[in-house]
Amino acid sequence: CIGFTWIASPACTELEVAMMDWLGKMLDLPAEFLASSGGKGGGVIQGTASESTLVALLGAKAKKLQEVKAEHPEWDEHTIIGKLVGYCSDQAHSSVERAGLLGGIKLRSVKSENNRLRGDALEKAIEQDLADGLIPFYAVVTLGTTNSCAFDRLDECGVVGNKHNVWIHVDAAYAGSAFICPEYRHLMKGMERADSFNFNPHKWMLVNFDCSAMWLKDPSWVVNAFNVDPLYLKHDMQGSAPDYRHWQIPLGRRFRALKLWFVLRLYGVENLQAHIRRHCNFAKQFGDLCVQDSRFELAAEVNMGLVCFRLK
Repeated sequence: CIGFTWIASPACTELEVAMMDWLGKMLDLPAEFLASSGGKGGGVIQGTASESTLVALLGAKAKKLQEVKAEHPEWDEHTIIGKLVGYCSDQAHSSVERAGLLGGIKLRSVKSENNRLRGDALEKAIEQDLADGLIPFYAVVTLGTTNSCAFDRLDECGVVGNKHNVWIHVDAAYAGSAFICPEYRHLMKGMERADSFNFNPHKWMLVNFDCSAMWLKDPSWVVNAFNVDPLYLKHDMQGSAPDYRHWQIPLGRRFRALKLWFVLRLYGVENLQAHIRRHCNFAKQFGDLCVQDSRFELAAEVNMGLVCFRLK
């Protein structure tokens, strides 16, 4: 199917809504991210985490443009865009920088502490930019960095983002799968302060590539930013079910929700949890072997399934 609208394939859209709620409940995401909560929130399956980072950035950009125009009607769009600035840790994935390039905005790399982005460093960067007449609008918080699987302090950065009206996007591309295990959920502390969250079931949850799960607290900013509604795409059910073409960069889309449906039905939550725990256990065992061998040393704390080690 080419499931860009509900009418093009009702099953494609409706199964995706249901699967994203199943997955959100498995992770114990705050209710406001779920379609079943009856609020604005909901999930969508993107192709990759880099796509999700860009979609969130474009939603945040549209939101901030509208807010600033209301405050300064005399400013034109180019003036506002020239002042926008986003933030990420110096440990963030290169795709975050790329999202800034594609979105046409300045992105500041904030120095991390022990590989983690802390709230005070983010606050300092934001206050410096405000003093320079810039407009902070977006920050990416990484849970499980590529370099060392470090976890930015979402609980601290979320408070700072909310205080300064900055969109907080949480990128948990690899490590997010582990949040199906209750013992790792403390690493998600502060998720209720985020505006969007993404992880890749195709990385560590036995789902075929491509399947990148993204949740938005208020999808209307993304929907309005991407909404071009020609007559030939209109249908009678508009508004009652999501038209996912407004939630993503491409127009057409595949039936990705089927992949999630089959994996969740075949394995069940307990088997998927066992799979994650087994890998984390392997990493811990291997980390212990490195520590016991005088020729090797650990370059970073062992997190999840990642061991950073080197020959002395």
